[in-house]
Amino acid sequence: MGVAGVLGAVFGSLAALFVLLVIGIAVIGNASSSETSTPVAIPTYDPDEYEHTPDPSDRPTERPTERPTERPTERPTERPTQRPTQRPTTPARVSVNTSLRNNTMYRAGSLPRLNCRGGNVNQFNHGQLKALILKTGRCMDKAWQPILEKQGIRFRPPNYAIASRKGRGACGDYPSPGSMVPYYCPRNSTIYASTSALASGVGNAPGYGEIISWHGGTISMMAHEYGHHVQNITGLMNSWWSSTLESSSQSGKLALSRRLELQATCFAGMWMRSVASSYPVSTAQRSRLFWFYGQVGDWPGRPRDHGKPANNNLWFRQGWEKSKTYQCNTWLASSSTVS
Repeated sequence: MGVAGVLGAVFGSLAALFVLLVIGIAVIGNASSSETSTPVAIPTYDPDEYEHTPDPSDRPTERPTERPTERPTERPTERPTQRPTQRPTTPARVSVNTSLRNNTMYRAGSLPRLNCRGGNVNQFNHGQLKALILKTGRCMDKAWQPILEKQGIRFRPPNYAIASRKGRGACGDYPSPGSMVPYYCPRNSTIYASTSALASGVGNAPGYGEIISWHGGTISMMAHEYGHHVQNITGLMNSWWSSTLESSSQSGKLALSRRLELQATCFAGMWMRSVASSYPVSTAQRSRLFWFYGQVGDWPGRPRDHGKPANNNLWFRQGWEKSKTYQCNTWLASSSTVS
């Protein structure tokens, strides 16, 4: 073999080695680029104000302590006997992430479009408003149940306690003293409300019926309370409470509360969008809803636990316009959008 032959063999070997290196790098690159976390909430208005990198500590494979040992006993991860028609084969363990930032429910997507008519209801009439609340509550069950169960999350509907004026439940008086708002009690998964307080308010606090004459405003607020139930059965509420207990400052606890409340508002926007064609929510009524959510929230002098009106408006619109569960991930949002 001459000099030319030797050089040819050398360069040929180098070329082959180069090709192998390129292929190896490509394989490694493809493996590392696979999706390992849930999507990040994409904002409606201010893209630069949101964080776009999930906390690695929130990934399900890295947080075994959030699995069945810390979740309530009524939410098992194995469901072979409860859904035989959908899972006829040998049941596999379903791992549900209950963390705030990377919760399994963020993979649930959009709510189905349902036929849920509001009708011509006088919200100042106890019987009519209570019937509407219970009717639309059943619609919310039909909307949330399939998308959560598809992700392996055990669904159970909330209970309701609707009084004409006031009552007392597992979490205290309803409405709360000096307040007119409904509330969700996680102790017994019950939504409490006073129809007279909802419509006409209490003391100096105006009722929803006085802020917006259309009953869709009140029902959207009930959808907010239902959003707290969704947070409860998905483990978000337990994780929020754990974080609250770990927080060493009152400002930190309030900041966590605002993220929880604004997420429920985003879920309310999702549900109202899902029934827009049947409730119905016309273009004019949609604009009234957006305006309405710019009137509720933390006003000066009040505890900063629900978010200022501008951010209530932003997150309701986020749920309406983006209409996917991961778009309601307030735990990844910048502090300015949840203030």
